[in-house]
Amino acid sequence: MNLSYYLNKEQIFKILNICSKEIRQDSYVIGGYVRDLLLGKVDFKDLDILTIGKGIKLAVYVAETIYRHTNYYPAIITFKRYGTAMLKYDNKKIEFVGSRKESYQISSRNPIVAQGSLQDDQNRRDFTINTLAISLNDKNYGDLIDPFSGLSDLRKGILRTPLNSDITYSDDPLRMMRAIRFATQLKFCIEDNSFNSIKKHKNRINIVSSERITEELNKILLSDKPSIGFFLLYKSGLLSIILPELVLLKGVEEKNGLKHKDNFYHTLQVVDNISNENNSSLWLRWAALLHDIGKYCTKKFYPKIGWTFYSHEFVGSKMIPNIFRRLKLPKGNNMNYVKKIVQNSYRPLSLIGNNVTDSAIRRLLFDMGKDLVDLIKLCKADITTKNLEKMKQYKKNIFFLEKKIKYIENKDKIANWKSPISGNDIMKVFHINPCKKIGIIKDYIKNSILEGNISNEYNSAYFLMLKKGKELGLNILENKKNL
Repeated sequence: MNLSYYLNKEQIFKILNICSKEIRQDSYVIGGYVRDLLLGKVDFKDLDILTIGKGIKLAVYVAETIYRHTNYYPAIITFKRYGTAMLKYDNKKIEFVGSRKESYQISSRNPIVAQGSLQDDQNRRDFTINTLAISLNDKNYGDLIDPFSGLSDLRKGILRTPLNSDITYSDDPLRMMRAIRFATQLKFCIEDNSFNSIKKHKNRINIVSSERITEELNKILLSDKPSIGFFLLYKSGLLSIILPELVLLKGVEEKNGLKHKDNFYHTLQVVDNISNENNSSLWLRWAALLHDIGKYCTKKFYPKIGWTFYSHEFVGSKMIPNIFRRLKLPKGNNMNYVKKIVQNSYRPLSLIGNNVTDSAIRRLLFDMGKDLVDLIKLCKADITTKNLEKMKQYKKNIFFLEKKIKYIENKDKIANWKSPISGNDIMKVFHINPCKKIGIIKDYIKNSILEGNISNEYNSAYFLMLKKGKELGLNILENKKNL
């Protein structure tokens, strides 16, 4: 198969052809670009160039050639330790690497590298679909080089290692995560021998850094259907090592003829549902994945009630910092967001019905602010019943709740609420320094607004401040017009 028709559409390939010839280093485009091109994804941003020689040398020569013709010198980042370089050109990230062969030590996934041939480099790659290479050389320009029948595997939707899968996964255990990630993104099947090798070598994942594992987890979560990846992680045994809290949700117990749903499969369905939402962020997907994580710890059976999971949202939110710390996920705003969504994940459902007060809606608006939109998305995604009548009723209930929230927010402006009276206002009126009484007055004003006792505007809050200050024994030294 010759793919020069596609190469000729991009100027960079002609530049690579000329530069490789001039420095006498055969070169090939390999890996992801070739795979995606054959899958019909011709729009690309990343390009891997394999050269039989020194990758940095070719990168520098390409940059100089571009400069001679355009007066623009592309930025180059070199990694001398690995003999690789990365060049940015025409909104593309181009990585250059010299062909190599690798050997591994049992205690590390970092290879011992030696210069090698094109075949050596294809041998070291993770899957046959990533060994595919296209020649950039005059003698066979555009020819597809496919020593492991990667094109056939691509057409069949199979993930298979080019060499012995036991060696492939043992040498670099991150490849086990990559296999599952590719299976999820491409909706491919992992070949049986390969999957059995993953199960056999699952404990080798412990030598991989948490950051690299989490990078693959995030890519699985950001796929169209993350449940594929998490089910494969479970079947392989990797999930028990990486995220055991999720595995503990697996299974159904029955007592006195009463059962609960399998919260593991329910969680996977919720993550898929949230992934179908427009603009669902990575962190909302993490919240969906962890929203029921506290159910294992809170599961109890009462003969007259059945199975309960009281306060599982609160317990689950308390587990999240440890999970984020272990997986080296970012702390700060992202973690706090996930905690907040998980802790309040059941709250909107408790506000459904005719007896729900406006003050309860106001408090939800106050507590969630701009994150209420995502919380409602999660509540919708959490509907996984197979009973069509129940599903219809649940969706109807949430629809009416959304209408009520919108009405109250338009009327009272509680979301992203800011008190009409600041701490500085209180100190100025009563001529006091910072103290507990300021907090008491602010909380009193806030609660009065949320309960609907006063309107959310300055004048009402001001007179309430005077009243509460008087109760606390504070003297009014200035009147309103001096504020």
